[in-house]
Formats: sequence, C-alpha cells, structure tokens
Amino acid sequence: MRRARYVAIAASPLVLAALYGAGAAPAATAATHTAAGIPPAAGVTRPGAVHAVRAAVSAQPLTTAQCVAQFKFECLNAAQIQQAYNLKPLYAKGITGQGETIVIVDSFGSPTIASDLAAFDQAFKLPAPPSLKVIQPAGKVPAYDPNDPTMRGWAGETTLDVEYAHVIAPGASILLAETPVAETEGVTGFPQIVRAETYVVNHHLGGVISQSFGAAEPTFPSAAALRALRGAYTDAAANHVTVLAATGDAGASGFNAAGTGFYTKRVESWPSIDPLVTAVGGTELNYNLTSGTFARPVAWNDTTNVAVNQYSFGNNGPNPFATGGGLSSIFSRPAYQNGVTGVVGVKRGMPDISMSGSCASRVDVYEGFGGVTPGWYIHCGTSESAPLFAGIVALADQVAGHALGPINPALYAMATAHAPGIVDVTSGNNTVSFTQGGALHTVTGFRAKAGYDLVSGIGTVNAALFVPELAKAAG
Repeated sequence: MRRARYVAIAASPLVLAALYGAGAAPAATAATHTAAGIPPAAGVTRPGAVHAVRAAVSAQPLTTAQCVAQFKFECLNAAQIQQAYNLKPLYAKGITGQGETIVIVDSFGSPTIASDLAAFDQAFKLPAPPSLKVIQPAGKVPAYDPNDPTMRGWAGETTLDVEYAHVIAPGASILLAETPVAETEGVTGFPQIVRAETYVVNHHLGGVISQSFGAAEPTFPSAAALRALRGAYTDAAANHVTVLAATGDAGASGFNAAGTGFYTKRVESWPSIDPLVTAVGGTELNYNLTSGTFARPVAWNDTTNVAVNQYSFGNNGPNPFATGGGLSSIFSRPAYQNGVTGVVGVKRGMPDISMSGSCASRVDVYEGFGGVTPGWYIHCGTSESAPLFAGIVALADQVAGHALGPINPALYAMATAHAPGIVDVTSGNNTVSFTQGGALHTVTGFRAKAGYDLVSGIGTVNAALFVPELAKAAG
C-alpha cells in the first residue's frame, strides 16, 4: 500500500493541497512548515483565495460510513447532495434544468472532462447532460502537461465544478469556457477570464456563469485596476445573465499577493464581493448515518478540526480553512442590501447565499486526467458551493422560462419576506487562526445568526420551495 504524498499546486488559486495515493489518512510529509502553516513541497507557490481540496484516490466512490470510520469526517455522494437540498419534488415535475445552459469558467480546463463526467454519471446513475461543450474564447489553451502541478490543479477544479453543477441540474447543458492563463492573485489571469465571459454573454451561450476562483481585494494594485476588470459583469447584467462566484476558503483572511502567506487582517475576495455578482459561501452538511437524514446546516469552519487538518495538511492545525465572508474595502453597499444596513453598514457585504463546502462533509469526484491515478477523490471548499448554486439557478431559469439575470435584489427581497425556501443558518463563524512568521495569528471573522449575516448570507436553500420562489421573485 503506497502512502499518500503531498503534491504542490504551484500558482493555482484553487487547490490548497492535493493528496494522492491509497489507504488511510496521510501523516505529515515534512518536519517543517511554511509561513502559511501548510506542509511544503518542492517548488510550491502558495495558492490564492479559493480552492478545491483533493484527497487519496479510491477505486470506488467513498461512502459516508467509510469516511467516518477511516478519516473521522463525512463523504457525500450525488444522491445525498440531491437529498440535502430536497430536489426530488422538482425532478418529479420535470424541473431538471432542461433547456438551460450552465457556463463553467476555469483556467486550462481538463482534457478528460467528458469521460470523467461519464464515469461519474454511470456510478451515480445520472443522465448525461444534453450537451457538454468546451470553448476557448480567450485564446488557445496550452497543451495539457500532466507534470505541471498548476494544470493538474485546474483540471481537478474543473472536474468538481462540472460534476456538481450537473448533480443539481442533471437536465441542463454545460458549457466549459477554458482560459489560457492561470488566475492567481491580483489581476493575473483575469483579463482572459473577462474576455471569455464577455464572449459567452454576447453570444447568448448560457443563463448562469459559475466562477470558483478569486483574489483578495488588497492583491490588486489599485481599486481602479480591479474596477477595470468588471466589464463582463456589467455586460452580463445588461443581458440578463446571472453571475456567481465562490467566496473563498480562508475564512475572514485570504492569501497575500505573493501567495506565500495569509493576511493577518480581514480581507475579502473578488469577484465574489462585486455587487453585480452573487457571492456563494460554504456550509457544513451533517448526515446522520442511523436515520439517513441531514441535520440543519451550519457555517463551514474547519480551522480547528483535527481530523480535517490531518487529512488535508498533515498537521493538527489550526489552518485557515473556512468560508469567506465580510465587508468590501472597495465597493459601497448596493441598494439591495439597504435592508441589512445593521450588518453591512455602508459597504458591500458577502456572502449572499451559501451551499455545501465543508471539508468535514466532502463530495465524491471522479478524475482521470494525466498526472493522477484515475479514480475517485473527495473535494471540498466554496469551489463546490458555487457550481451547486449554479444548478439551482438553472432550475429556476427553467421554471421562469428565461434567464433571471442578476438575482441579488430578488434574494434579499425573498429574505425580507421570509420565503419558506430559504433555510436560515444560525450557527458557526469564519474566524480563523494560523501560524505565520513564528507567531500564532487569529483573524476574527463574523458569526452566523438569525437573518442575514456575513458568514452564510441569507442562508441556504430548500430547493423544492426556493426554486419556484426565486423564479417568481426574479422573473
């Protein structure tokens, strides 16, 4: 039995650590630690604000019972995710996303996304999407190099995004827009992303765009430099396209511009903090093996979860590992947040809504691209949350009969009206701690509470109720 090993994901903003191999949870592979408190690997460049964490390969999807027994945290499959969000009543009515297209945007993409999705669908008895297309509207993507850890990282991210958007909306088509430059921190990679998304919007290729990437606001050279990248979002708003983004996985903190450590103050990531974007945070789903039911979700924070830290980082923690959320240093409060001024003050607050993302309740993902052993891995992070909610939006688009466009005003109106489809998240926080520069730092975040908060937004969803409510409110 080969022990798992740490694989560095150089310059990728989406993968914090990837563990490959068979067997039990890994031990640390290095006696020393980086400033960020993460076991180092040769040539590693620390990643950015949003990531998907992969783990040891398995020949079959890992069950919840197996993960609890071996690793002391949960794993969830496609059917369990559908159960958690009460999707079966919608499917029974033919509401599966039929006629809609979900756009996934990722740097580089994955060379095996079609076959990997087919293997995923076969294992979980899901129908193939009506269409899975790949485009490269921002320029030709370099040939996939299985020895390039950055490309492997983005391939894993792409796979998570596609497979779990499909889980929620199995009848929707999927369009994967690949870009030729890796997004890291600051403006790097964003011009190509903007170009790709503008192409998608102007050619009317999909009704909802999912983004599982981001960079901390302070990593941009200026507010003007950040604002110059907003063209795709203003274009999307004008063309009634919904844009989503993950809020990040470092809690109230975020990676610095060099990607070598964390800010010791509160920071937020863009594009999720953009007022024209719906920011999707992370929750933890708690599955009861005895009853086969889910408890009320809580805000995701695995900073001090020893089992998760051992499995992901090879140490007991703390590591900054929680849902992003807080107040922008650049954007003022948008009108749709006027009803929550007691929480956001004069600034744009995020998230707007939350979905599953905790590394204590990971999801099964099939990967077969070069550089990894083909098989099943377990992922987590707000990189999971965003595509899950993209599926929810696609279902609402089908109910409405058209794309809903910017949905934030509708979300806050629904929350004010206490829409039954909104499930309030009232416990948890996104305070994180980590060792850096020889000292232990704590970045105090925010607490979940009744109503809107800066950890879970308006809450999460009961899809059977939420989807028709959103279609009506945004339609």
